[in-house]
Amino acid sequence: MRTLIAPLMFTFALAYAATAAAQAPAADAAKPASTSSLALLTKDLPNIEGKEVTISEITYPPGFSSAPHRHDANTFVYVLQGTMQMQVGGGEVLTLKAGQTFYESPTDVHATSRNASATEPAKILVFMLKDKGRPASRPAN
Repeated sequence: MRTLIAPLMFTFALAYAATAAAQAPAADAAKPASTSSLALLTKDLPNIEGKEVTISEITYPPGFSSAPHRHDANTFVYVLQGTMQMQVGGGEVLTLKAGQTFYESPTDVHATSRNASATEPAKILVFMLKDKGRPASRPAN
């Protein structure tokens, strides 16, 4: 009896795992998890006390859209590759292609930051002038 229970338990566990995986929404499996960020430079500004400059390269997977957030910084974006949709709270949604730019003030809410393509990654260069030591981004609330 004991030798029969172990294989049955294993078979049940395998069937349960397969059923759970099959029931998971396909959209969740296909949805990209996050952006990837490469910090290129962080530099204190000696002539502006308490301020620093950061430069980062951010890659958005196909279809990725970030939640609304704030940067609390003067933020300059240059699109390196692909097509991005950008919007600050209350403003127009802008569709930007490689070579185009976007600006966000320290008081803006970055309402839309989305890769416009469902098949190709997008890459941006982000230049920030911000308070030294403060995070580059935080939730909008």
